[in-house]
Amino acid sequence: MNTRKTVIFGSFLLCTFLGIQPLIQQLAAIPEFKEQSEISLPQISGILSQVIQTEPVIESNAVMASKTEKTEVIHVSYKLFGIFPLKTSEIEVMPDIKLLPGGQSIGVSLQAKGVMVVGQAAVTGKDGQQNYPAKEAGIEVGDVILKIDSQEVKTDLDVADAINQAGQKQGFSDILCQRDGQYIQKRITTVYCPETNRFRVGLYVRNEAAGVGTLTFYDPQSRKYGALGHVINDADTNRKIEVSNGTVIASSIYAIEKGRRGHPGEKVGSFVSQSLFSGNIEKNSISGIFGSMQGQILNPYFKEAISVAWEAEIKEGPAKIYTVLAGEKIEEFEVQIERIMRNRTDSKNMVIRVVDQRLLDKTGGIIQGMSGSPIIQDGKFVGAVTHVFVNDATRGYGVFIQNMLKDAELLQNKEAA
Repeated sequence: MNTRKTVIFGSFLLCTFLGIQPLIQQLAAIPEFKEQSEISLPQISGILSQVIQTEPVIESNAVMASKTEKTEVIHVSYKLFGIFPLKTSEIEVMPDIKLLPGGQSIGVSLQAKGVMVVGQAAVTGKDGQQNYPAKEAGIEVGDVILKIDSQEVKTDLDVADAINQAGQKQGFSDILCQRDGQYIQKRITTVYCPETNRFRVGLYVRNEAAGVGTLTFYDPQSRKYGALGHVINDADTNRKIEVSNGTVIASSIYAIEKGRRGHPGEKVGSFVSQSLFSGNIEKNSISGIFGSMQGQILNPYFKEAISVAWEAEIKEGPAKIYTVLAGEKIEEFEVQIERIMRNRTDSKNMVIRVVDQRLLDKTGGIIQGMSGSPIIQDGKFVGAVTHVFVNDATRGYGVFIQNMLKDAELLQNKEAA
């Protein structure tokens, strides 16, 4: 008799286990959103609908993301039959941010903090011997000169005058440099150059950069903008330029150098003297330049700001970009998002391909000056064009708009909130 009861009870447990096994498998498949950066409200509904015969207990905790925007963290606990705790998840709901897409061609003028060393040269002294005073003292290409004999320098002329005065006064110069975030003090012996009638140390320096790019977005509420989609590096040293100040105004495109294999093309433009808008440059980061802007920012394809698509919403498939190829006229072109790389921390988060024959005929694909062109997918703002493939001008990279918003401090990380 006992044996029979044992068999019946064992059969009951087996049937119960088999009955709830699919549910357990579904619960196990629920992602741990604590590891995921963001999720939208429609996705939450879809995930919860997959969990049957459970009672999700939801608690909401608002976390500040910026002065005007919030992310919301929802804590979800799953209980079997509303009794037995099974799993908890933390879901971060991103706010609905709206931006006005750019596409305008812009002229960028940027001044660096200090003066960057971009080259070294020999100084021929009175004895006819060639000297390399700066190099021998340990100054390297890429160093940023901040002070000479305790005096701040901001231009190449400042550097030349300070070194000449130091040579006349004491025969050497104490230079404060910045290298890879570290401050370095060097003493350099000055050498009199009869050819120029000045004391020199054998350095080529530069403190500014200028070029043409594309405006990515404008936030009508905060008047903040983002552009380029990538960092501005010095042309000779390939080092990031630390911004002292800078300006952004409209530019007009008057020629296109078509791209081909091994030779990226280029927009050729000039700054507009009576620009409808102007902005400053407050930040030069890995995902672009950022600052405040005033004036008329007009895009004929977008009369109002549109919603941002967060990283999890972006998908492979058709999209559109907006850029200028002639004058100041913004045009719309078809592209394909071929690949999404969510774990990259640089400005290469998407691979895009130009499929619009008009753009291919005019430019060969993606060209220099197109950086920052907004990418729109399914009516939402997903990112910006950043780089071209040197060996295939039809393809290039794009950065997530989410990353640009973080660098613009329009959306901060949850941890920083």
